[in-house]
Order: sequence, then C-alpha cells, then structure tokens
Amino acid sequence: MNSQDFIRQSDGLGSRAGNRKSIWRTIHTDPPLLVGIILLCCFGLLVLYSASGKDQPLVQRQAITMFVGLVVMFIVAQFNVHFFRQWAPSMYAAGIGLLLLVLLIGVESNGAKSWLDLPGLPSFQPSELMKFVVPMLMAWYLASRPLPPRFKHLFWSAIMILVPAGLIIIQNDTGTAIMVIMSGIFVVLLAGIRWRVVIAGFISLLLVSPAWYIFLAQDHQKNRILTFFNPYRDPTGAGYNIIQSQIAIGSGGIYGKGWGEGAQSHLDFIPESNTDFILAVLAEEFGLLGVLFLICIYLFVLVRGCFIAIAANDTFSRLLAGSITLTFFFYVFVNMAMVSGLLPVIGLPLPLISRGGTSVVTLFIGFGLLMSIKTHGRSKLS
Repeated sequence: MNSQDFIRQSDGLGSRAGNRKSIWRTIHTDPPLLVGIILLCCFGLLVLYSASGKDQPLVQRQAITMFVGLVVMFIVAQFNVHFFRQWAPSMYAAGIGLLLLVLLIGVESNGAKSWLDLPGLPSFQPSELMKFVVPMLMAWYLASRPLPPRFKHLFWSAIMILVPAGLIIIQNDTGTAIMVIMSGIFVVLLAGIRWRVVIAGFISLLLVSPAWYIFLAQDHQKNRILTFFNPYRDPTGAGYNIIQSQIAIGSGGIYGKGWGEGAQSHLDFIPESNTDFILAVLAEEFGLLGVLFLICIYLFVLVRGCFIAIAANDTFSRLLAGSITLTFFFYVFVNMAMVSGLLPVIGLPLPLISRGGTSVVTLFIGFGLLMSIKTHGRSKLS
C-alpha cells in the first residue's frame, strides 16, 4: 500500500467520524450524557422492580414515564437555549399562576396539596417545573447585568426565588420548596457573588433558624428535626423510617443479599421503599458495591454536566447549565444523606431510581436543556 492509499483511507475514517458527530449534532443530542441517563434508567427499573415487591404494572408505568421523559428531553433539546432565555419571564409568570391555581383547586396527596388534576390532562405538580423555571429566570436576569451582582440585583433575585418557594411551602411541600430555593441560589453563586456576602447570608440563616423553629415551623417539621438528632426518641413513630433504613443499609454489607432478597424491604419494614427510601433497598440487596456503582453513574452525569457548563459560550447558558448540574447533585446528595441519617427527612426522591411521575419528566427537561446548550452553536467540547 502506497502513501496515497493510506491518505485516502485516513480521510475516509475521518469523514465517517465527522458524519457520526454531525448526526448527533443534527438531532441535538449529547451521546455521553445520553448513555449516563439510559444507564440510570435501566438500573433504576431493576431496583424498583425489587423495591415494589415485583409489581410489574408499577414498573411498566415507570418505564413509560421514563420513555415520555426521553421524548420530552429530545423535544426540549431541539430548541436553541436562547429561545428559553427569551421566554423565561413568561414561563415564570405562568408557573406562578399554576402555583396559585393549586392553592385554589389543588388535589392533596401524602399530606401535600401540590397536585393539579385538570380535565383531559394527567395530574401533575406545577411545583416540580419551578425547579428549572426559577434558575432559568435567574440566569436571564443576571446574565444581562454586571457581574458579580450588586446588592439591588441580589435583592430582586431573592424576591424572584422566595415568591414561588413561599407558595410551595403553603402547599406543605417543604422538600420541593428547598429544591426551588437552591436551584435559584446556585445561579447567584455561579454569577460570582462575593464570599463575604455568602458567609454573611449563612450566618444570618443560622441566627434566624431558632426563631423559625419556635414561631413558624409546623409540628411535623419540628418532629423531623428532633428525630434527626435522635431517631430513638420515638423509635416506633417519627424515628421508625430512618432506623429501619439504617438497619437495611448495614445488613447489606459489601456484596448485598442479592436482588429481590432484601428482608427489610420485602417484609415491609421500610416505609416508602420505592420512593424516598429506595436507596436502603438498593444497599441491602446490592451492598456497598451496588451503591458505589450508582454513585459512579451519577458522577459521570455530573461531570458531563460540568463540562457542558464550562464549554458554554455565553453567560446565560453557563449559569443555567451550572445550576441544572448542581441541582441534580443536590438532589442526589440530600436523598443519600437523608436515607443514611445525615440529614433530616424532607421527602426528596432519588433521581431516576425512585418511583415518580412529574419529578421524573422534569429531570428530563433539565437534561434536554443541557443538550440544547451543548449542541446549539459552537462548543469547545468534543
């Protein structure tokens, strides 16, 4: 083979690789992120099948929800991210309107009046959508102003975050309200807020927390905090969930008891075993190695999200991608810490592992936004 033949073959290989890249870019999909998401979905369905007591209809519904989420993700990815930038204020106003509608005609489930059941539509939680609408509005607001943000910009940012969070707290959904607040705070932090402001805010929060606990916190919220410090103060009541969860995690050991062999979950010792506390089922059946495998997949998705944020070519995209990635991390961290007894129980599911409806689809909306940021326009990522 002469040198010209080698050059022609090399050019052919290069063109095929370029065609594959262009195909993914044409359908506005990021292959590494897609692989991580699919791995999470498959592992989640495997764990859910056991955690639900081999309830096939429930697992099928979850699989359908994930498929719908994938379709929504691909649809969202087709829009240029600046389309969302243009419509961010309108989406925020619509979200506030839906939250107000929930207070009027919302349906209560598990103690929280946070669902809308409108004729002709599946029931859904408008509060879940605000996890991405709020950071989108924050990125829209701060990207067009001098950075780091000045005090007046921080003031209006706080108002934009606290209005929807307050409406969600009134619905008695503290976990989602915390997620909405944090999704907005992440944008402010990424905008380059000065450390002295962060430290002052943290100290102020610590000083105010006793007053909140005494005068504003509801009885079940106070009980959760007291139980966090000592679960055995009420081992058959408020502390029951976390005690059983810790027993399940400890009994799994390194290798676990085997898929479908978890005694704590299958004998119904773990309440909410297919939602908030599904990590305890995973740890009991798959052991430490199973938990580490899940953490590795989460880290893969998080690292890819960070790369997309770093490679974004405008401030709005960087702030939004960074906030989505950090919000996903916060989801994972809080659930794992909550199930392990390191944080109070606030009712947050484990992303793409716990059973869910609106929460699963909204996660895919976030992934769709990341893919839109990655694939529209020039990117420094390969």
